[in-house]
This record gives sequence, C-alpha cells and structure tokens, in this order.
Amino acid sequence: MKIPKSNYPKLIRSILQFDQGPILIYTIRWAIISIIVGALAGSASAIFLLSLDWATNYREANLWMIYFLPIAGLAIGASYHYLGKSVVKGNNQLIEEIHNPKKIIPLRMAPLVLIGTVVTHLFGGSAGREGTAVQMGGAIADQFTRIFRLRPRDRKILIICGIAAGFSSVFGTPLAGAVFGLEVYLLGRLRYDAIFPALLSAILADFFCHLWQVGHTDYSSSVGLVPELSPLLMGISVLAGIGFGIAGMTFGRMTHFFTSLFKKFISYPPLRPVAGGVVIVVFFLLTDNTRYLGLGVPVIVESFTQDIPWYDFAMKILTTSFTLGAGFKGGEVTPLFYIGSTLGSTLSEILPMSKGLLAGMGFVGVFAAAANTPLACTLMAIELFGAESAVYMGISCVTAYLFSGHTGIYSSQVIGDPKHLVLGREAGRTLGEKKK
Repeated sequence: MKIPKSNYPKLIRSILQFDQGPILIYTIRWAIISIIVGALAGSASAIFLLSLDWATNYREANLWMIYFLPIAGLAIGASYHYLGKSVVKGNNQLIEEIHNPKKIIPLRMAPLVLIGTVVTHLFGGSAGREGTAVQMGGAIADQFTRIFRLRPRDRKILIICGIAAGFSSVFGTPLAGAVFGLEVYLLGRLRYDAIFPALLSAILADFFCHLWQVGHTDYSSSVGLVPELSPLLMGISVLAGIGFGIAGMTFGRMTHFFTSLFKKFISYPPLRPVAGGVVIVVFFLLTDNTRYLGLGVPVIVESFTQDIPWYDFAMKILTTSFTLGAGFKGGEVTPLFYIGSTLGSTLSEILPMSKGLLAGMGFVGVFAAAANTPLACTLMAIELFGAESAVYMGISCVTAYLFSGHTGIYSSQVIGDPKHLVLGREAGRTLGEKKK
C-alpha cells in the first residue's frame, strides 16, 4: 500500500517515539564516521604495506644495509625524542586514551611510526607491523573528534574504530580486527556499544586496502586436513595451548625487561637504538643470515610444511624483544605469528598431531596469550585458515590466554575480569602496575 506524502512527517515522528528512532540516528551517524575512518585507515595501511614490501625486498637484495642499523636507530631515536615525545607510548597511548580521555592524539603519530617502522625493517630490525597500522588508524580516527564535536564517551568509540580499522586492513581480517578493537584495551570484557562502528570500520578498511590492490599472505590451505575432534586430540590441544601461553608470556616479559634495561643504562633515548643496533649487527655477523630479522613471513609459511630448527621460536623471541626494547619501531604480532607457528611446528615432532594444524594453533595461540585477545585470535584463525579447524584454534587461544597470566605486550591494558577468581583482587589495575 502506498503511503501519501502528507503522512511522511507523522510516520517519521511515530518511528522516533520508539527505540528504533534513536538507533537509526546512531546508525547513520556512525556509518558516516566509519566510512571516513575505514577509507583513511585502509589507505594508510596499503601505503604502509607497499613500503614495507619494498623495504624488505631491498634489504634482502642488499644485505650490506644491515651494517647501518645503528645509524638508522639514531635517526629513529632522535625523531621520537625531539618530535614525538607526545606519541612515544604508541599502542599503550591509544589504550590509555580509551580508558581516560584527555588529549586528542597528535596526528604526527601516524607518519612517525610509519617511517620508523619502514626504516627499522629496511636496515634489518626484527619487528612487526600491527602496531604501526593500529597507531596510524587510531591517530587518524581521533582527529575527527574535533570535526564531529564528539563527547568523551564517543571519542572512546572513535579510537576503538581506528584500532579495528588498522588491525583489519594490515592483516586482511575484518572480523578479527573488529573484535580486537573491542577486546584489547580491557582484559576480560568487551564494549558492545562500539560493536557496530568497530565492525563497519574494520570491514571498510579492509575493502579500501584491497582497492589499492594490496594483498595479504594466503594461509587458507596451510593447516591441511583437519582430523575429527577426539578426547585425545582435545587433550593435546590443551597441552599445546599451555606451551603457547608460556611462550607469549615470555615474549611480553622479555620485551619489558629489555625496555627497562636500556632505560636504566642509557639515559639519552636516541642512543638506545644505536646500542641495540650494534648488538643486532654483531648477531647478524655471527649467524650470517637474516632468518631472525624483519617480519619473517617466509619462515612462517615454511613452518606449516617443512622441518625447521627447533630453536627458531626462541631466537625470534630474543631478537624481536631486544629490537623493540631498544626503541626500534614496529609491531609485535607478526613476530608472534612466527614464534607460535615455529613452536607449533616443533611440537609436532613430539605430539601426535599434524605439523600444519599445530603450526596454525601456535600462530594464533601465542598472539592470544601475549595480547590477551582470545576471541579476536580465534576469529582470525577462522578468517585465515578456514572454519574446519575452528575448535582446535579456539582451544589453543583460550588455553594460551589463561596460562599467560596477567602479563602482556600492552602494559596499559586494564584488568576488567581477572582470568581466575583467585586473582580477583587484581581487577582494576593495569598490567604495567605492580600487584596489589
């Protein structure tokens, strides 16, 4: 039945009298914001990924570049010391602003972390890329606080959207990106009032990244044939998850240890990555290969099907935690993928489970432990490896998350719901604070 135009105002007023009216306004408003955030964050990630590919390929073709890592470290350290003191906290700064909004994140965070990460990889530092994309997404998104005159509670949602968009576009995992934005800042809880804008921002960021014809590593066939779940395989999955949790916890603690060590012995920040760069160059001379430098994606792919040195995961923990602790820039997640997949591949030599499946479980399990994001990591596994292995991946992520304790790579994460009732008194503190 056709509604006369004269009845339109009355119809609109009747809709606004019910819950759907405010929800409709909320949806339109955040859809507009999410389109802008998704487009800009996705484009920024595309530029970053293209730059990172160039840096990696150029370094591998010109290994003499690694000898200049100390000089590159000085440039990175000086740029943050003199130009980026207000953004030096990186991901932790985004998390802190979600919990306690104070000042809009300076836009300079985006170019500083982009250039710093590309330079780190160009000269052989061992780092990732998630932190860069998340910081660019968060900094870009927060600029619209003024434009849209957002209140503090809405600004929190905006930063979550930027985090979700950056994570989604850099890995090509929109569902995981959305949940990561909702899950990462508060251990044990999710913020559902941000679920629509976070999801839309993540989906659009991934879409716009692909518009630049930037692809991601294909892991769809990596885990191979997935066996039917049995009590034995369930027990093996839990056992492996415990190992992944300990590995994630070790990485987080070593990163914080090296950060504290450099601060203690080198008071002038620009010299910290110089000293770290010298040590990494010596390490390169001793090992005579770049297996443990850079992102390490070729080794990750190799770990699903080939026999690898059993100590690969430990070496990557050491080189990446040292690189980041010294003050070089980049993320932690891709190195965590490396650590997890190589550890899982090694465990397949002693556990009766296929190499591909255990490598995949480690890929997401160690990340879940270090970032305290088991739901996002389970969704990431489904998006990357397929739904057939979802139960195994879920067991790995949840077990690893539990056994990593109240530690993690993000010291500003607040403990919302502790991982165990015995630890209930720890609720409310950040991971960087001492236990009560």
